Amino acid sequence: MRDEASRPAESMNFEQARFNMIEQQIRPWEVLDERVLDLFMAIHREDFVPPTSRQLAFSDICLPIGHGETMMSPKVEGRLLQSLQIHPTDRILEIGTGSGYLTALLARSGSQVVSVDIHADFTRAAGARLENAGFRNVRLETGDAVSGWGDDQYDAIAVTGSLPELQGRFQRQLRPGGRLFVILGTEPIMEACLITRRGDKAWSTESLFETSIAPLIGAEPGPRFVF
Repeated sequence: MRDEASRPAESMNFEQARFNMIEQQIRPWEVLDERVLDLFMAIHREDFVPPTSRQLAFSDICLPIGHGETMMSPKVEGRLLQSLQIHPTDRILEIGTGSGYLTALLARSGSQVVSVDIHADFTRAAGARLENAGFRNVRLETGDAVSGWGDDQYDAIAVTGSLPELQGRFQRQLRPGGRLFVILGTEPIMEACLITRRGDKAWSTESLFETSIAPLIGAEPGPRFVF
Protein backbone atom coordinates (compact mmCIF):
# COMPACT_ATOMS: atom_id res chain seq x y z
CA MET A 1 0.00 0.00 0.00
CA ARG A 2 2.85 2.37 0.81
CA ASP A 3 4.36 1.95 -2.70
CA GLU A 4 1.05 2.65 -4.41
CA ALA A 5 0.48 5.75 -2.30
CA SER A 6 3.91 7.13 -3.15
CA ARG A 7 3.46 7.02 -6.93
CA PRO A 8 1.16 10.08 -7.33
CA ALA A 9 3.49 12.18 -5.17
CA GLU A 10 6.49 11.15 -7.30
CA SER A 11 4.58 11.98 -10.48
CA MET A 12 3.61 15.40 -9.11
CA ASN A 13 7.22 16.10 -8.19
CA PHE A 14 8.38 15.24 -11.70
CA GLU A 15 5.70 17.43 -13.25
CA GLN A 16 6.72 20.38 -11.11
CA ALA A 17 10.40 19.76 -11.89
CA ARG A 18 9.56 19.62 -15.61
CA PHE A 19 7.68 22.93 -15.39
CA ASN A 20 10.56 24.53 -13.48
CA MET A 21 13.07 23.27 -16.05
CA ILE A 22 11.14 24.98 -18.82
CA GLU A 23 10.43 28.23 -16.99
CA GLN A 24 13.75 28.64 -15.17
CA GLN A 25 16.26 27.16 -17.64
CA ILE A 26 14.92 26.80 -21.18
CA ARG A 27 12.68 29.84 -21.64
CA PRO A 28 15.22 32.32 -20.09
CA TRP A 29 17.76 31.03 -22.64
CA GLU A 30 15.71 32.63 -25.41
CA VAL A 31 13.76 29.50 -26.31
CA LEU A 32 10.38 31.14 -26.94
CA ASP A 33 8.89 28.85 -29.59
CA GLU A 34 5.84 27.37 -27.86
CA ARG A 35 6.01 24.27 -30.05
CA VAL A 36 9.47 23.54 -28.66
CA LEU A 37 8.44 24.24 -25.07
CA ASP A 38 5.45 21.93 -25.49
CA LEU A 39 7.81 19.12 -26.50
CA PHE A 40 9.62 19.34 -23.18
CA MET A 41 6.30 19.05 -21.35
CA ALA A 42 5.08 16.15 -23.47
CA ILE A 43 8.19 13.92 -23.45
CA HIS A 44 9.32 12.74 -20.04
CA ARG A 45 13.01 13.40 -19.68
CA GLU A 46 13.23 11.29 -16.53
CA ASP A 47 12.40 8.18 -18.59
CA PHE A 48 15.50 8.67 -20.75
CA VAL A 49 18.19 8.90 -18.07
CA PRO A 50 19.88 6.12 -16.08
CA PRO A 51 17.59 5.00 -13.21
CA THR A 52 20.04 6.32 -10.61
CA SER A 53 19.89 9.79 -12.19
CA ARG A 54 16.11 10.30 -12.36
CA GLN A 55 16.18 12.94 -9.65
CA LEU A 56 18.80 14.87 -11.65
CA ALA A 57 16.97 14.61 -14.98
CA PHE A 58 15.87 18.25 -14.93
CA SER A 59 19.12 19.77 -13.66
CA ASP A 60 20.96 22.45 -15.62
CA ILE A 61 23.92 20.18 -16.29
CA CYS A 62 25.32 17.84 -18.93
CA LEU A 63 24.17 14.62 -17.29
CA PRO A 64 26.56 11.62 -17.42
CA ILE A 65 25.11 8.58 -19.20
CA GLY A 66 28.11 6.23 -19.43
CA HIS A 67 31.28 5.75 -21.52
CA GLY A 68 32.33 9.25 -20.42
CA GLU A 69 29.41 10.64 -22.47
CA THR A 70 26.77 13.13 -21.35
CA MET A 71 23.33 14.38 -22.31
CA MET A 72 23.18 18.00 -23.46
CA SER A 73 21.74 20.35 -20.86
CA PRO A 74 18.02 21.10 -21.36
CA LYS A 75 18.62 24.69 -22.44
CA VAL A 76 21.05 23.65 -25.18
CA GLU A 77 18.58 21.02 -26.39
CA GLY A 78 15.95 23.75 -26.51
CA ARG A 79 18.10 26.09 -28.58
CA LEU A 80 19.00 23.22 -30.91
CA LEU A 81 15.36 22.40 -31.57
CA GLN A 82 14.33 26.02 -31.98
CA SER A 83 17.15 26.78 -34.43
CA LEU A 84 16.41 23.74 -36.64
CA GLN A 85 12.76 24.80 -37.09
CA ILE A 86 11.69 21.24 -37.87
CA HIS A 87 8.55 20.73 -39.96
CA PRO A 88 6.22 17.72 -39.65
CA THR A 89 7.40 16.40 -43.02
CA ASP A 90 11.13 16.73 -42.30
CA ARG A 91 13.56 13.80 -42.38
CA ILE A 92 16.21 14.21 -39.72
CA LEU A 93 19.70 12.79 -39.08
CA GLU A 94 20.99 12.76 -35.52
CA ILE A 95 24.68 12.13 -34.88
CA GLY A 96 25.00 10.77 -31.35
CA THR A 97 21.90 8.99 -30.03
CA GLY A 98 23.02 8.96 -26.42
CA SER A 99 20.08 8.37 -24.09
CA GLY A 100 17.52 8.76 -26.87
CA TYR A 101 15.84 11.81 -25.29
CA LEU A 102 16.80 14.30 -28.00
CA THR A 103 15.93 11.58 -30.52
CA ALA A 104 12.42 11.55 -29.08
CA LEU A 105 12.13 15.33 -29.25
CA LEU A 106 13.22 15.28 -32.88
CA ALA A 107 10.91 12.38 -33.73
CA ARG A 108 7.91 14.17 -32.23
CA SER A 109 8.78 17.21 -34.37
CA GLY A 110 9.42 15.61 -37.77
CA SER A 111 8.50 12.71 -40.04
CA GLN A 112 11.45 10.36 -39.54
CA VAL A 113 14.69 10.31 -37.56
CA VAL A 114 17.81 8.33 -38.43
CA SER A 115 20.03 8.34 -35.33
CA VAL A 116 23.57 6.97 -35.15
CA ASP A 117 25.71 6.22 -32.11
CA ILE A 118 29.12 4.61 -31.83
CA HIS A 119 28.15 2.70 -28.66
CA ALA A 120 26.02 -0.38 -29.33
CA ASP A 121 24.66 -0.43 -25.76
CA PHE A 122 23.44 3.15 -26.19
CA THR A 123 21.65 2.13 -29.37
CA ARG A 124 19.97 -0.82 -27.62
CA ALA A 125 18.95 1.14 -24.52
CA ALA A 126 17.67 4.12 -26.52
CA GLY A 127 15.71 1.78 -28.75
CA ALA A 128 13.95 0.24 -25.75
CA ARG A 129 13.12 3.66 -24.29
CA LEU A 130 11.78 4.97 -27.57
CA GLU A 131 9.69 1.86 -28.10
CA ASN A 132 8.26 2.14 -24.59
CA ALA A 133 7.39 5.78 -25.32
CA GLY A 134 5.54 4.74 -28.47
CA PHE A 135 7.86 6.10 -31.15
CA ARG A 136 7.74 4.25 -34.47
CA ASN A 137 9.38 6.82 -36.77
CA VAL A 138 12.97 6.32 -35.59
CA ARG A 139 15.69 4.15 -37.13
CA LEU A 140 18.69 3.58 -34.88
CA GLU A 141 22.10 2.62 -36.23
CA THR A 142 25.42 1.82 -34.58
CA GLY A 143 28.59 3.12 -36.19
CA ASP A 144 31.16 5.87 -36.50
CA ALA A 145 29.44 8.86 -38.09
CA VAL A 146 31.97 11.55 -37.29
CA SER A 147 32.30 12.46 -40.99
CA GLY A 148 28.70 11.81 -42.01
CA TRP A 149 26.44 8.79 -42.40
CA GLY A 150 25.51 7.11 -45.64
CA ASP A 151 24.66 8.99 -48.82
CA ASP A 152 21.13 10.16 -48.05
CA GLN A 153 20.16 13.78 -47.71
CA TYR A 154 18.13 15.27 -44.87
CA ASP A 155 16.04 18.31 -44.06
CA ALA A 156 17.73 18.69 -40.69
CA ILE A 157 20.90 17.33 -39.07
CA ALA A 158 21.67 17.54 -35.36
CA VAL A 159 25.23 16.83 -34.20
CA THR A 160 25.14 16.21 -30.45
CA GLY A 161 28.89 16.29 -29.78
CA SER A 162 31.33 19.04 -30.67
CA LEU A 163 33.71 19.06 -33.64
CA PRO A 164 37.03 20.93 -33.72
CA GLU A 165 36.12 22.07 -37.22
CA LEU A 166 33.26 21.58 -39.65
CA GLN A 167 33.10 18.35 -41.64
CA GLY A 168 32.01 19.18 -45.20
CA ARG A 169 30.21 15.84 -45.48
CA PHE A 170 27.48 17.02 -43.13
CA GLN A 171 26.84 20.10 -45.25
CA ARG A 172 26.55 18.01 -48.39
CA GLN A 173 24.00 15.75 -46.70
CA LEU A 174 21.57 18.64 -46.40
CA ARG A 175 18.77 18.95 -48.91
CA PRO A 176 18.24 22.44 -50.40
CA GLY A 177 16.84 24.49 -47.55
CA GLY A 178 18.14 21.94 -45.02
CA ARG A 179 19.54 23.02 -41.64
CA LEU A 180 22.52 21.69 -39.69
CA PHE A 181 23.08 22.33 -35.96
CA VAL A 182 26.67 21.80 -34.88
CA ILE A 183 28.98 22.98 -32.10
CA LEU A 184 32.45 23.87 -33.36
CA GLY A 185 35.75 24.58 -31.67
CA THR A 186 37.80 23.37 -28.70
CA GLU A 187 37.87 23.98 -24.97
CA PRO A 188 37.25 26.29 -23.23
CA ILE A 189 34.83 28.07 -25.57
CA MET A 190 32.96 26.59 -28.51
CA GLU A 191 30.43 28.09 -30.88
CA ALA A 192 27.02 26.65 -31.68
CA CYS A 193 26.20 27.27 -35.34
CA LEU A 194 23.26 26.83 -37.67
CA ILE A 195 24.27 26.08 -41.26
CA THR A 196 21.60 26.30 -43.97
CA ARG A 197 21.96 24.98 -47.51
CA ARG A 198 20.95 27.74 -49.92
CA GLY A 199 21.81 25.98 -53.18
CA ASP A 200 23.89 23.23 -54.76
CA LYS A 201 27.14 24.82 -53.61
CA ALA A 202 25.93 27.58 -51.33
CA TRP A 203 25.54 27.51 -47.54
CA SER A 204 25.04 30.20 -44.94
CA THR A 205 26.28 30.07 -41.34
CA GLU A 206 24.66 31.72 -38.33
CA SER A 207 26.42 31.93 -34.97
CA LEU A 208 23.93 31.07 -32.21
CA PHE A 209 25.70 31.05 -28.84
CA GLU A 210 28.86 30.05 -27.00
CA THR A 211 29.00 26.82 -25.03
CA SER A 212 31.26 23.86 -24.30
CA ILE A 213 30.43 20.15 -24.70
CA ALA A 214 32.44 16.99 -25.16
CA PRO A 215 33.65 16.21 -28.69
CA LEU A 216 32.32 13.36 -30.76
CA ILE A 217 34.45 10.24 -30.35
CA GLY A 218 36.94 10.27 -33.20
CA ALA A 219 36.72 14.04 -33.56
CA GLU A 220 38.82 14.95 -30.55
CA PRO A 221 41.40 17.68 -31.25
CA GLY A 222 45.02 16.62 -31.39
CA PRO A 223 47.48 17.34 -28.57
CA ARG A 224 48.64 20.91 -28.10
CA PHE A 225 52.37 21.53 -27.93
CA VAL A 226 53.74 24.29 -25.75
CA PHE A 227 57.26 25.49 -26.53
